[in-house]
Amino acid sequence: MLSAADNDLLTRTGIDTPMGQFFRQFWQPIALSKELVQKDGSPLCVKIMGEEFIAFRNTRGELGLVDSKCPHRGANLFYGRNEECGIRCVFHGWKFDIDGMPMELPNVPPGAQYHETIRLRSFPVAEFGGIIWGYLGATKSEAKNLAPPPMLEMGLLPESHRYVTKKLQECNWVQSLEGALDTSHFSFLHMPAPTVPSNQNADAPADEKRLKWIREDTLPQFSIIEHEAGFVVGGSRMADEGKRYWRTAQFALPSHSTTPSTLPGETYFGYTWVPINDESCWIYTYAWNPERPLTEEEVSKFKGGHGVIAEVDEHYIPIRNRSNNYLIDREMQKHINYTGVRGVAEQDAMIQDSQGRIADRASEHLCASDIAIVQFRRKVMEGAREVMRGVKPPSASKPSAYSLRSGSYIADEGVEFEQVMLARFGTRSGLVVAKK
Repeated sequence: MLSAADNDLLTRTGIDTPMGQFFRQFWQPIALSKELVQKDGSPLCVKIMGEEFIAFRNTRGELGLVDSKCPHRGANLFYGRNEECGIRCVFHGWKFDIDGMPMELPNVPPGAQYHETIRLRSFPVAEFGGIIWGYLGATKSEAKNLAPPPMLEMGLLPESHRYVTKKLQECNWVQSLEGALDTSHFSFLHMPAPTVPSNQNADAPADEKRLKWIREDTLPQFSIIEHEAGFVVGGSRMADEGKRYWRTAQFALPSHSTTPSTLPGETYFGYTWVPINDESCWIYTYAWNPERPLTEEEVSKFKGGHGVIAEVDEHYIPIRNRSNNYLIDREMQKHINYTGVRGVAEQDAMIQDSQGRIADRASEHLCASDIAIVQFRRKVMEGAREVMRGVKPPSASKPSAYSLRSGSYIADEGVEFEQVMLARFGTRSGLVVAKK
């Protein structure tokens, strides 16, 4: 368990909090690339860690990320005009470029000092892997020697090899990320109803044989290997013929994770959590296959919601959500699946949201299967405390350390986790090594 003070340290990401300052040392997803395709298109409202910004693509196709409030009298630039390489406030016509420099101040006399001193805060922005990233730790004019965004493997591949989307989650970012690192819950949350003899789950990213092993062994044995960006956790279960079935998941600072089921040749999945405020977050979710383009059938499944990718509306709000009790069906719960809720992603959201808007960790009782959660908390809380002492997180300047894979492997009894990682991925950490 955590004290109330430590729970606040862990979960609060406002600009005046230690965790908020820690997050601001890293690039954060601010939008999907497909949300800002059009030059001179509609500005996009970006709410992140309790702050509000405006993102826009100018006439030349360049991206800008600026404060949402016009420095004149605070009108919201979301309602502004994106025109001729700048964003113009419709209140009095003040116009700024993507660097926050004033282009026109129509009601300010020529030669007045405002023309030299007025600035709109503008932040570094980059595009990678179908995601637009923003850096909020310094303005464009302040940022020096800034490393690129994290080189997630999906962004290193051709666009045809990946699918990227996002969904709203209506709880604090921590409990949602912890749910991804807690791979033991698959023995229950995503299984058929107890009365159903089959282990088949068409929505799960694993075949019936693997689901059988997960269902039957509810007490996996866990190991952790630390690396430059965070750590990889492996959980092994009893399999057939004296083998062990390993499922591995990555955590990378401050809020990236990958899923544990992928076998060689299958598609990989990952997430990045971005706090909107302390009671909601965006989860950027991506699928990628380094060996081949995704098929039309796969992409169609993802668009309709499949596995860890939720079914969402045009605003990326899940169809099954907190407001409608995830469309829980009690007859389905009795006779078809364990929860009565359709969709792996939706089942995760339901149980994570049910912990409260911000989970009370002072009243929890952790056990052996929570080893990854304990390690995650230690990592990010140490990072937040270090930032408050003036120490920048080393991983923020090592984007190549984020090209990580995780997945499944079947090994003999007694094989250590490090040997499993080497056999499955070629490196003990799961880092993708570029072929020469």
